[in-house]
Amino acid sequence: MKTPDFWRAGTKSLMPLWLTPFSWLYRGLGQLRSFTSTSSVAVPIICVGNVVAGGAGKTPVAVALAEFFKAEGKIPHFLSRGYGGKMKGPVRVVLDVHSFSDVGDEALILAAVTPTWVSSDRVKGAAAAANAGADVIIMDDGFQNPSLHKDLSLLVLDARYGVGNGRLLPAGPLRESLADGLARADAVVMVGDRGNNAAVIPDNFYKPVFKAKLVPTAIDDAITDEEVVAFAGIGRPEKFFDSLLDVGCNLIKCFSYADHHVYTQQEIMEMVELAAGRGATLVTTRKDYVRLPVEAKMMVTVFDVELNFEAPRELQRLLRSAVATKDQRRE
Repeated sequence: MKTPDFWRAGTKSLMPLWLTPFSWLYRGLGQLRSFTSTSSVAVPIICVGNVVAGGAGKTPVAVALAEFFKAEGKIPHFLSRGYGGKMKGPVRVVLDVHSFSDVGDEALILAAVTPTWVSSDRVKGAAAAANAGADVIIMDDGFQNPSLHKDLSLLVLDARYGVGNGRLLPAGPLRESLADGLARADAVVMVGDRGNNAAVIPDNFYKPVFKAKLVPTAIDDAITDEEVVAFAGIGRPEKFFDSLLDVGCNLIKCFSYADHHVYTQQEIMEMVELAAGRGATLVTTRKDYVRLPVEAKMMVTVFDVELNFEAPRELQRLLRSAVATKDQRRE
């Protein structure tokens, strides 16, 4: 779905008020989940999640953690629910075999970094990863899922968007209140620069807060200072368009679609023809790129980003500590 404008802070709309009764129902269902029994696996579980529906930056955070563990000589595996895919798992993602309709778009991105498992049952998925040789498991999402014990939980927040209007789904973007999320988090990762609507971390929050920024992995000469037609089907497409503007692209047209949107041939051809007619480059996100047909990928440029932490050593110490603590308990 596309992030509604009325989810933003300061937006004048009666929709949040009308949808509030459904938010009460959503809260009740969430409270019922808290009674779910929790299971553990033998290897450390690092959870990367958020309290806001979509667009916080948790997948780049998860990728950054995997790269750190690989540099440490560890064998990290990702565990994903595989949102948007039809496979329930547990199944290990094979890039040349599985499509986004099988395992979801995010799982394909993760699998290009390190072994990735998709499982609707997180406990079974974690057990499968451990049995396959993982010595640390990174959960992409699952912060609100109590079925699997987490050895470290990182709460990711978009510093500019914050918590939107501060209301629960569907009246607002929150999966749970910020206070509840902070109570369970071991640390917070704040992505991007603060804006007027930024999430406010209480003064009495004593746990670490790590600042990070999304930066281009490589700025392609084909799009820097050139005319660009951009399209995105992510939680908040405007974040992607702003990133292109930041590197000097001249955006002549932006196409916004719902998160996880499946592109039709007509939609693709409309964008391709517009870009070709203007002599512009057609650009999209990595997440959108993996959902395109093979023939369309040859006509599209991917704008990749990576996460840079302001104080990486502090985060690395926290990660090492979580893994070491789990290892000590196993001995």
